[in-house]
Amino acid sequence: MTAMRIVVALGGNALLKRGEAMTADVQARNVRKAVAALAPLILEGHQIVITHGNGPQVGLLASQAESGPAGSSAPLDVLDAESEGMIGYLIERELQNALPAGALTACLLTQITVDRRDPALHHPTKPIGPTYTKEVAEALASKRGWPIAADGKGWRRVAPSPQPQEILEARVIDMLVSQGVTVICAGGGGIPVIEQSDGSLRGVEAVIDKDLASALLARLLRADRLLLLTDVDAVYRDWGTPSANPLRRAAAGDLRSTDFASGSMGPKIEAACRFANETGRSASIGQIDQVQAILAGNAGTTISINRL
Repeated sequence: MTAMRIVVALGGNALLKRGEAMTADVQARNVRKAVAALAPLILEGHQIVITHGNGPQVGLLASQAESGPAGSSAPLDVLDAESEGMIGYLIERELQNALPAGALTACLLTQITVDRRDPALHHPTKPIGPTYTKEVAEALASKRGWPIAADGKGWRRVAPSPQPQEILEARVIDMLVSQGVTVICAGGGGIPVIEQSDGSLRGVEAVIDKDLASALLARLLRADRLLLLTDVDAVYRDWGTPSANPLRRAAAGDLRSTDFASGSMGPKIEAACRFANETGRSASIGQIDQVQAILAGNAGTTISINRL
């Protein structure tokens, strides 16, 4: 296979399986498995840029901060940075363990601008943190002023999720990748900032969708492929019904005309469609342990402008 530049987005569920405890040991084990799947791509000569989710982790950090002394809690942009550094460190460490001595890796905190007029800033929709029963979630919402919403069989805190506009470190990332560095960046959708009238930057209380940020990053880096990896093996039509069937090839226009769950597969499909439409290249969605088969078109769902 010809060497490619590939942006790989590791979903939160690829790093923390549904129902697993958010312990350091569990997360380290899952990161190790993810890196074991990605290391062969680097050894084959592909330029790999890794992004990752942070929904469970950033919410847990927020809960821990709220439980501390008065005034010790931090805004979400700071917690986004903390989680990006924490998860990025784990990925970088395991990459260094898996790759030959001398392989170059770097984890880069990444600021991404959002529009201060984005209506999403006033309508929280993105689930973060642990899953609670409705009663516990309502009690926490009352105590801490959190917006909450149903997520699957439980309830979670939700945060504003504005659209990513510009990746401020994109040129630095491009430079590092061109020099043979495997870069971990834009973790958790990056750190959301707005540009003020005087040109200065200010963090905002939000969590950008990681898949949409990854699609923007892949376009800016002129990536050959975008891989959105999760714990589901493909995109399914009629998911959750007896007639559910996986899609192996799909045109972006066809998928955009179909409704998918906004809290799970929807953002991945939107990100894949944006990348395909804006670049003319393909994006794929699938399981982390099938990454090489996904690249070869033998697993997952490959999304292009036109059905292949």
